[in-house]
Amino acid sequence: MENKTIVFLVDYNNRFSYKWNAKPYRSGLNKETLLLEFKKLGREVIFMSYTDLNFRDKEFFLDKVFLYTSQEDENLFYKSYVEDIVLGLELIGANVIPGYKYLRAHHNKMFMEIIRDVAPIPEIKNIKSNYFGTFEDFKKSADSFSYPLVLKSAFGATSKAVTLISNKKEALKKIKSYSNSKSFWYDLKDYIRAIKHKGYKRESRYRRKFIVQNLISGMDRDYKILVFGDKYYVLERRVKKNDFRASGSGLINYTKDIPAGMLDYAHDFFEKQNLPFFAMDVAFDKQNFSLIEFQALYFGTHTLDTAPYYFIQKNGEWVCVEKKSVIETEMAFALDSFLSRQQ
Repeated sequence: MENKTIVFLVDYNNRFSYKWNAKPYRSGLNKETLLLEFKKLGREVIFMSYTDLNFRDKEFFLDKVFLYTSQEDENLFYKSYVEDIVLGLELIGANVIPGYKYLRAHHNKMFMEIIRDVAPIPEIKNIKSNYFGTFEDFKKSADSFSYPLVLKSAFGATSKAVTLISNKKEALKKIKSYSNSKSFWYDLKDYIRAIKHKGYKRESRYRRKFIVQNLISGMDRDYKILVFGDKYYVLERRVKKNDFRASGSGLINYTKDIPAGMLDYAHDFFEKQNLPFFAMDVAFDKQNFSLIEFQALYFGTHTLDTAPYYFIQKNGEWVCVEKKSVIETEMAFALDSFLSRQQ
């Protein structure tokens, strides 16, 4: 049976987030516009709160498609709640977009790298990550790395928790700071355990997970690429002087002068995800493309909202279409096309 009804799961503020230029601020997608766009395509849309889902009513989940977004709330308390709900949807066999693994990877750079490592796609593996759960784990293997390295906290968005480390001494200092999980009362109790119990090994006070990656040198910019269906929106981001990060630099620009083959590279990776929309950061070092990061949900839509044009593939060639886009319209078309292909 074709899935006709699309359920948009909204948060406690009745928002389905995604939209960069939403009015009022951070109010999410325009629901009335979404309803209208999907109605044109012959699909029914309902908005439902997470709290209204009843996992004991299995029949309810059979003929519907469920969409959701993530959260970036302080300490990720509400995101944890959303994760439980989405995993529950997968367990009951619901058609949920995107799958739980992408939600797990949002605001979790470590799991994003695990997705990279397990994917059977050699073209995305010129970046290699080592992931750690404690400072002590890294210290044991610090001599085995070739420096410089890129250090990333597993948590956080943009490039705020990303830094370049030049040598072992600097690595130990910065990783100790990144992984700091000290808690006075917890650590005090653990200290007392060590006194009371002979041979007891104390817990690490540096348990915030992190990753280290090889540095892809020779890059002075990267490209934020948003994909909605068959439309590709590209934003160039240059690296600041004396920095290596393009994300968050503020040096952004729309350009049609993009590296040859980049859209093919992005297209090949996107097609393997089996999703209606996607975002990725791609860099080019004059020889090879590198997939820096990727997101399947709750990615910034500034690139689409402000782009004066988009790229689309026709007869094997990439064509630039001079046209502004509206995210509600593009989401409806992308999702409708995706669901039609699933039948």
